Amino acid sequence: MAVFVALGAFLMTLAGGWTAQRVTDRRHLVLGLAGGLMLGVVGLDLLPEALRAAGREVFGVPAALLLFVAGFLVAHLVERLLAARQASHGAEENNGRAPEVGLTAAAAMVGHSFMDGVAIGAAFQVGGGMGTAVALAVVAHDFADGFNTYTITSLYGNARRKAIAMLFADAAAPVLGAASTAFLTIPEALLGGYLGFFGGVLLYLAAAEILPEAHHEHPAPATLLCTVAGAAFIWLVVGLAG
Repeated sequence: MAVFVALGAFLMTLAGGWTAQRVTDRRHLVLGLAGGLMLGVVGLDLLPEALRAAGREVFGVPAALLLFVAGFLVAHLVERLLAARQASHGAEENNGRAPEVGLTAAAAMVGHSFMDGVAIGAAFQVGGGMGTAVALAVVAHDFADGFNTYTITSLYGNARRKAIAMLFADAAAPVLGAASTAFLTIPEALLGGYLGFFGGVLLYLAAAEILPEAHHEHPAPATLLCTVAGAAFIWLVVGLAG
């Protein structure tokens, strides 16, 4: 049952990526929406769950928040190191962006989607009602995951085929994650720490890369509205799932 439900996440992820491809003539709107979706996912979905699951504090600060800051800093460090390496080798960059950063970020999205599948499988082990609630939340926000995976990969100058490959990997990940729950159980504290770290990575990409790019050439009110709409959409999804 968990794997069957995860197939819905597969389709929603592909739908999100397909939408990102079809509106390339409104790239600034796509980026604005992606930034809002990522902000909403981090602030309204990942961080609350990370704080609940991780639990313990380290020197007076919740472990999930420490890992959140660490994720932000690691994303910044990785991007700077890859960009500096490309510049030192005289390689072409996409407006100063290293394509490897886009692939790394997309790979993190794939990992997150795998964990979504694990969450579905674990919830169905608890009970059918719990499994259905978690599945609805995952399927709903996987549209945003597919949208963001394709957008991030493309933004950093990767070829369209690579963006599509990462999109399909992201779509398949929940199915594999759900299937894996027949063989493994992830400790809740470890899952909470992962969510905190991943939230920091996503926030860096949204705040330092995607939103500035969205407003760079087209600082239009419509772009800002797309950002607000993206965050509001995640709020709606979280509220309905709760």
